[in-house]
Amino acid sequence: MARIAGVNIPVGKRVEIALTSIYGVGRFSAKSLCEKCNIDPAIRVKDLSESSVSDLRKTIEREHKVEGDLRRDVSMQIKRLLDLGCYRGLRHRKGLPVRGQRTHTNARTRKGKAKPVTGKKK
Repeated sequence: MARIAGVNIPVGKRVEIALTSIYGVGRFSAKSLCEKCNIDPAIRVKDLSESSVSDLRKTIEREHKVEGDLRRDVSMQIKRLLDLGCYRGLRHRKGLPVRGQRTHTNARTRKGKAKPVTGKKK
């Protein structure tokens, strides 16, 4: 079992896909990590040698902000927006979409489950 940045990497998957299980590492950065460490992205994690796993671990620690540090930074940035009281901060506070999406229909992910509105009395 490979453990990188405090995350257990799935051993049955290809390296470039398995690295995306780390918060802050996407497909593009996983592919570039494989190139930097001279690892074939198509190889399975269980077939990696210990030296290549340690090389990956060192490269990620040195060049990328991942997991706890990244989560802390993102939450601090959101907290800064909330404290400023700017438009984006207010949208975060109300739990609405922040980046200009429509809310008349859609936006269920941010707004939560639909609440029924009582009909107008006659």
